[in-house]
Amino acid sequence: MMQKNNRWRIAIMGTLMQLCLGTVYAWSYFQNPISETYRWSNSQVAWVFSIAIFMLGIAAAFGGTLMPKYGPRKLATTGGILYSLGYLIAAFALQQHNLVLLYLGFGIIGGIGLGLAYVTPVAAVSKWFPDKQGLVTGMVVMGFGLGAVLMSKVLAPVFIKVTHNNMPAVFIYIGVTLLVLTAFAASFLKMPPAGKAANDPLHPEPTGDSTPLLQIVFTRKFVLLWTIFTCIVVAGMVFISFQSPLLQDLLKLNMPAGTDFTSDETQHYLTAAGATLIALSSICNGLGRLLWGALSDKIGRLQAFRIILILLAVIFGILIFLKHPVLFSILVCVVLLCYGGGFGVLPSFVKEVFGTHNMATVYGAMLTAWGVGGIIGPQIVAFTKDNYPEKAGIYSFGIGLALLLIGLLLSLIFKKEEKTAV
Repeated sequence: MMQKNNRWRIAIMGTLMQLCLGTVYAWSYFQNPISETYRWSNSQVAWVFSIAIFMLGIAAAFGGTLMPKYGPRKLATTGGILYSLGYLIAAFALQQHNLVLLYLGFGIIGGIGLGLAYVTPVAAVSKWFPDKQGLVTGMVVMGFGLGAVLMSKVLAPVFIKVTHNNMPAVFIYIGVTLLVLTAFAASFLKMPPAGKAANDPLHPEPTGDSTPLLQIVFTRKFVLLWTIFTCIVVAGMVFISFQSPLLQDLLKLNMPAGTDFTSDETQHYLTAAGATLIALSSICNGLGRLLWGALSDKIGRLQAFRIILILLAVIFGILIFLKHPVLFSILVCVVLLCYGGGFGVLPSFVKEVFGTHNMATVYGAMLTAWGVGGIIGPQIVAFTKDNYPEKAGIYSFGIGLALLLIGLLLSLIFKKEEKTAV
């Protein structure tokens, strides 16, 4: 009984760690204020988030290879420190009006911290729960999805009020807070005892030697799954990076003629509406990871991916023609529910296809798709908003729809096996 209690405590702390890391998903909360205050373009500011997500994917792949040597506690602690340091450097960069330093601090250093810390709770909890793969890994990555709620409804508003809208000071407060929380959560993370699978004799962990990573990443199955996952990531990143500005654009279109968009009252309304959408979609992102992960235990990982892609494609097709802010918000929440579902299903999918003994390294390598999607998705919207502001949504959703149809086609080609022959 004590062993089972311990493993659930590890799962809860892993979820807390992901909650802290997931605050990066509230970047759209800062997109407009930073762009307007510092006179940087949408594309320039969006690159901060894109670089962070790209480095997350690269560092996650590297972190997966380090797991067997250093363990989850050291990697998660290191990752938490680097992510928090990213906020502190970003604060100095904003104070100095230095965009390059902002890229270096929040983007590169913070992104590396995200990647190192992200892969560790997922891989550790997967080892502790061989009997509840989809459910528990879905629960852990759910924390990452809910991180935007913590940021958009708690940390950012409180610190903005305390600092009287001093953005550099806001980033300092956030960095220190996340440093404390991530260090606390990381202190609980560990692998199960050697030779035991969470003390579950009914579900022993398979044994076997790990396969060299380079031998796996060039297989047909890895390339197909990586590309399919990238398409899902792009769809979610379109909104994670710009959902607040996109909603505010629609709200402006539906306001009475003559509305003063520069008034404090109007600005407060638009900002609050964007923050509310971030929070609601973040909840859907988090719940999607848990719900789709559990559902994939019943219908299969590949089938879950196919349904996710179909739903996303239909929604993007609708969004091309949609102008209603409330319906837009509802569909964004469904998109994030499906996007989160992709992350909820992926750990179990990787473990099922490539084997338990390859899980940490292959899962980390698979997350490079997250990094690539983190560049493509935000930059699609940033480019269209800077160059075609009146039709930014139409063009962005059209490109997203095309990528989702490609992903769906590849999912039909993908032939699921219990374990790839590598």
